[in-house]
Amino acid sequence: MPLTIRKISATEFDEALPALISLLQETVAAGTPMGFFAPLSEKMAREYWLSIVPELESGSRVLLAAFDAGRLVGSGQLALAQRQNSPHRAELQKLFVATSARGRGVGRSLMDALHEAALSGGRHLIMLNTRKGIPAEGFYKSLGYLEVGVMPGWTIGPDGERYDHVELYRELDP
Repeated sequence: MPLTIRKISATEFDEALPALISLLQETVAAGTPMGFFAPLSEKMAREYWLSIVPELESGSRVLLAAFDAGRLVGSGQLALAQRQNSPHRAELQKLFVATSARGRGVGRSLMDALHEAALSGGRHLIMLNTRKGIPAEGFYKSLGYLEVGVMPGWTIGPDGERYDHVELYRELDP
């Protein structure tokens, strides 16, 4: 069965929740913080996912999931700007792929689908940030994202160490 990517709506969310929790926990445990410290408890992962439900319901957030043979292997989100002067932009958030599926084009396929979702919603300016110097930075740049700048000490690690992040953007062609 080929890789499939589909939007997870607020009404489908409960069914996908256990797999989303597990994938987020795995990603954090494998060294990609996604805003959390390892080990990420099931309770904290569940609380995160439940916190986005109101945005899914209102349509201000798009959640896409990648499935391989019916198994969740990746996820990505778009936070759609809601201000009157910004109906053209979105922020890419929490793109991650199961460790067993990395290097097989899942991330690129998710990004293509997220770009399509953005364009279908009238969004063509996409912003994101990621930790400076990790493979994700190169991945996004390989997709045409351009660096705006570096934010020193944007996040901290479990021992208080500071990590720089890079802000990137891309203008999508309609």
